Amino acid sequence: MRSEISLSAPAKINLSLRVLRRREDGFHEIATRMVPLGLADEVEMRRLEGGAPGTVEFWCDDETVPGDEGNLAVRAVRALEGRCGKLPAVGIRLKKRVPHGAGLGGGSSDAAAVLRGLNELFGLGLTVEELSEAAATIGSDIPFFLHGCVCDATGRGEVVTPVEGWGGSLRVLLVKLPFGVPTPWAYREWRDSREVPGLPYGEQVLVGGEVLVNDLERPVFAKYPVLGMLKRRLLEMEGVSGALMSGSGSTVFAVLEEGVVVESVMAAVREECGEELWWCETRAG
Repeated sequence: MRSEISLSAPAKINLSLRVLRRREDGFHEIATRMVPLGLADEVEMRRLEGGAPGTVEFWCDDETVPGDEGNLAVRAVRALEGRCGKLPAVGIRLKKRVPHGAGLGGGSSDAAAVLRGLNELFGLGLTVEELSEAAATIGSDIPFFLHGCVCDATGRGEVVTPVEGWGGSLRVLLVKLPFGVPTPWAYREWRDSREVPGLPYGEQVLVGGEVLVNDLERPVFAKYPVLGMLKRRLLEMEGVSGALMSGSGSTVFAVLEEGVVVESVMAAVREECGEELWWCETRAG
């Protein structure tokens, strides 16, 4: 068994997100296509020799990330212990690159990386399916990140099917304004929400037939119309093939043609939304 391991925890975007109905268990039935990004956190894990079984020492370079038992990375350890019993003491160091509250799945990806790391570090021999069962108990997006490829997801997001033959990659620009959107709130407001006149919601079809659409834009744009304005401005830009909010936001992404100068796009975005924002150019798929 290895004494330490380092893993990449990629972000994701939702190319499509359809909310189908509210379930009796309080969750929502969805159909979504998720794509991993080049943007990623880094998760380092090591065995703590002499530590008591079940001990988790967690450190993150982002002080806004909680370091207690409420953190998804720590909860991933506990979820696996629910299946395998107490694990040897482990130290987890998380280097954050993916903003939280962004709809990019950063926390879920970190948790998936921890599950994979524990499996390898302690020689547990669990399959992806077995890890996914543990993952689904703490977060609906986490099973997707265990597959490491483009996937369709149904149920509450935990029923994951890899997409065969999804070739190439997309050049994407991620733009996040300085606030997050609580995912439970967005789903709770979905049923009774209405479209804001003048903001774009309809399906977009990319070259190759990929469809961009997100049903959660309706409640989120109603409360945060600046996100709808950002999407509209991106769609107006030459060389932008499509734009969409990812997940429950607050990140809006644009699919860029290869020749587009990203700085020109960002100049237009700043005119619309101001200077206080986070952005990143990366690859999807």
